[in-house]
Amino acid sequence: MKKALITGINGQDGSYLAELLLEKGYEVHGILKRNSVAENQTARLDGVFNKINLEYADMLDLASLNRVLEQVKPDEIYNLAAQSHVRISFDQPIYTTQVVAIGTLNILESMKLLCPNSRFYQASSSEMFGNSFDEDGFQRETTPMHPTSPYGCAKVYGYNITRNYRNSYNLFASNGILFNHESPRRGSNFVTNKVAKEAVRIKYGLTDKLLLGNLDATRDWGHAKDYVNCMWLILQQDTPDDFVCSTGISHTVRELCEYVFGKLDLDYKDYVGVDQKYMRPEELTDLKGDSSKARWVLDWTHEYTFETMLDEMVEHWDVIYG
Repeated sequence: MKKALITGINGQDGSYLAELLLEKGYEVHGILKRNSVAENQTARLDGVFNKINLEYADMLDLASLNRVLEQVKPDEIYNLAAQSHVRISFDQPIYTTQVVAIGTLNILESMKLLCPNSRFYQASSSEMFGNSFDEDGFQRETTPMHPTSPYGCAKVYGYNITRNYRNSYNLFASNGILFNHESPRRGSNFVTNKVAKEAVRIKYGLTDKLLLGNLDATRDWGHAKDYVNCMWLILQQDTPDDFVCSTGISHTVRELCEYVFGKLDLDYKDYVGVDQKYMRPEELTDLKGDSSKARWVLDWTHEYTFETMLDEMVEHWDVIYG
């Protein structure tokens, strides 16, 4: 039985990945950051809580990471822990950078010292590209990286230190450059789930206004369940490498609103407004990924479309508020 360790296991991606690995017969271990309010900390893991092994540790506490890695000796490590909200990274740039950049360095160093034969997955991000894209409008593994947020900058460090440890110490360390991926488990302060949740609340008369940031920003949105499968495939290869994971189709936030509100027989123009506090100091206007390499090398495909992903999210909130 293979053993996997997931940092950030209680997040959206971590919970779906834990379920996938259990289905594949893994012994699953996860790292939790200690929270003084523990009641909802593992809510996303309710379905598998009794099947996984959880340990308290912190990405900035190397001793705690060493303790867990020495105890578990995992075959695979999935580093998903982060302060992952891009807009909030402007408010907390130092903390975001410490967790995302130095946290990645810490767990790589721990792996190098204690379990160098493990396979390591680094959750890299499309935010690393910023407003840089190739002539055809896509972003791929070879596109220059010019991030436009503290989060994106920190992810570039995590991406590069992963490659550096791979080349310097002959570690199996790979990057998955994932574009935006969503689900009903996404935090409701992220735009997709925020729109889905508030549109349903408006439908039932619980509120009458939704304020957002840049409605013309475009993103390449996929479903987290499809993307954690890509993570797993990356670590099943014969050699470590870096892969973009995306749908190749982008939509504006305005189109997102139009679809979700339309699904509920509402006109988004009657309810959606713009608030400057949701604007980024430096905007990232367009993201659209070319995942040809992942499709060819990994034989990866995605089952969800933009529409079926949003349908699932709307249905989730409709059950709660309906």
